[in-house]
Amino acid sequence: MRYKFTALYVALIVAVNYAFIVVPLVKLPDGTMWPPVALLVGFVFVARDFAQREIGHKVLLAMLVGVAISYFMANPFVATASAAAFLISELVDWAVYTFTKRPLSQRILFSSLLGAPVDSAIFLGIMGLLSPVGVGAMTASKLVGAFVVGWIVRRREGVSA
Repeated sequence: MRYKFTALYVALIVAVNYAFIVVPLVKLPDGTMWPPVALLVGFVFVARDFAQREIGHKVLLAMLVGVAISYFMANPFVATASAAAFLISELVDWAVYTFTKRPLSQRILFSSLLGAPVDSAIFLGIMGLLSPVGVGAMTASKLVGAFVVGWIVRRREGVSA
């Protein structure tokens, strides 16, 4: 399949948005509610990086397709919150990925380090769940996926630790 990472990226956007409406929130120690689905969002950022390698800057159109499908398949409120968070954080992610010219493993990590907290704060804010602990937990969970994939890519690049 020629556009396998682009298809994966769109599918992950839809799957995560759908999961936000079916997976219950978890209460954090500070009393705020946190969506455990956030554990999957780090993989969306990484899939975006691979999709950009396939289709270049058209990756922004793929993001819009994923959000549009989510609007009809998931809750429109969740899809709207996700669209706003994705739009801003993915633009940050895209810019870091595009302009750093670093090895792929480093671009995955740098773009996720900047994009994940932006995405978390915007999404939780729109959903009415914004708290420092919630943003921290959601950001940390997203970065797990980025670090795992970044590590795997780094090994394939032959870069020593």
